[in-house]
Amino acid sequence: MDPQPRRSRTPQPAPPGPLPAHVTQDAVVVVPGIMGSELKDTTTGRHLWGLHRASWYVNAWTRPGGLDALRLTEDELEGRTGRIVATGLLSHSAWTPYLRGVEPYTDLLALVRSCVADDAAILPFAYDWRLPVATNARLLADRARRHLTTWRRHPAQHLAREHRVDQRPARLVFVAHSMGGLVARAALDGGYDSELATDTRGVITLGTPFHGAVKAAVILNTGRGAPVPLPHRKLRAICATMPGLHDLLPQYRSVRDGGSVRHLTPGDVAALGGDADLARESAAFHLAQRQVKLPDHRAVVGTNQPTWQSLTLRDGRVEAHLDGARQNTDGTFVSDRRGRVRYFQVHGDGTVYKESAALGPAVTTLPLQHGAVAKDRSALEAVAEILREDVHLGPPQGDPGCGLSTPDLVEAGRPWTLSLHQVDSLAGLTCRITDVEDSREVPAPLLGWLDGGIGARVTLDRPGLYRVGVRTLDGFTVTQLVLATEPGQRLEESA
Repeated sequence: MDPQPRRSRTPQPAPPGPLPAHVTQDAVVVVPGIMGSELKDTTTGRHLWGLHRASWYVNAWTRPGGLDALRLTEDELEGRTGRIVATGLLSHSAWTPYLRGVEPYTDLLALVRSCVADDAAILPFAYDWRLPVATNARLLADRARRHLTTWRRHPAQHLAREHRVDQRPARLVFVAHSMGGLVARAALDGGYDSELATDTRGVITLGTPFHGAVKAAVILNTGRGAPVPLPHRKLRAICATMPGLHDLLPQYRSVRDGGSVRHLTPGDVAALGGDADLARESAAFHLAQRQVKLPDHRAVVGTNQPTWQSLTLRDGRVEAHLDGARQNTDGTFVSDRRGRVRYFQVHGDGTVYKESAALGPAVTTLPLQHGAVAKDRSALEAVAEILREDVHLGPPQGDPGCGLSTPDLVEAGRPWTLSLHQVDSLAGLTCRITDVEDSREVPAPLLGWLDGGIGARVTLDRPGLYRVGVRTLDGFTVTQLVLATEPGQRLEESA
């Protein structure tokens, strides 16, 4: 008799081994900021934002028609979306005027992976940042709910619970950069999912402009009455009818008017180059958001960088100021002995001033530029502490490091100035400039005293996207991205 053939068995995966004691059982949702998601046109299959080649950004921003597809169509303004979809979080450095460099989220995602029980616990939420915050918040609320439900069924979630103090089921933790914090807060509004806030352990925001940013008004005003570089005009054309950019306008009293300070009105927004209806809708949205409480909110806030805090409007033109008014506990403005409003330089991350990025006292301050808040080692350490522990410890507080100012756009072969702030000695200062595309390090500029402050004259030898990094004696590094165009390229265009 022939022997019975053996039945083939499908190899079964080995049961997961024990997990490190420091990992969390929670599900983590990573929400990027404006221009922090890669975008694709579904009608053409063309990638519109987030390509890895630095040369692409040089061409896109300095040649006609390079970014026209990002403008909102009438259908999109009416709410009929889907032409453009987000395909993932930014995985390579990107550049835009005024907002300057947007660093990739690869380091942040790697950090989150080291804190969770399995990669399945992570939801990178990419979204079309051109659209209103409210639109993306509805999508986030739905995705976060499905993500938590799925993760609670995962074997690794059950293993992770075994070594936690209370062995509770997983909850959500949102880690949000810039505009992503506004999207996360709106998603936690009970109108979308009445139980989502209850199922959320905490929210970590990195440089989120909860009260808006003057830089958004400057972007909308670009080119009004004065020649400006072509990339800046192109950004303004894209943003003029972009609801997402209008959601970043300052919601605090930021407009200097005579001897007082007032709110920016829809009429002001129309006069400076934006859309009055979008400004009105955004103001109503932000007013409703004031009642949304973020569970166990921790804010990582960039400091020491020169940051616009207020503005003056003259004949439809914006003049931005590096200082702003402050209020007493009774709501009146701090004034001098003659009753005139006093203005204070609070600083911030170069885009969002410090007090706009904080909703409460749980704040970690670090000397960082806005685009690097989600990438810097110190900020990532703060995120790790919060993810791994139910009680936030965080890194030391204070104002170390320095402020860094560079042009956002330069011309290859032409000298430009790098300036440092909040430092009064050359001791321990070092500067490195690296080509983002090929990691080539260019000759280090010589830091010295320039016009009463510390800085350097820099010349980049070829076009590309460059990362400028300055390290101070206390060990902190501040970075900024600079785009260099072709030598002799005409950047000045009349309005």
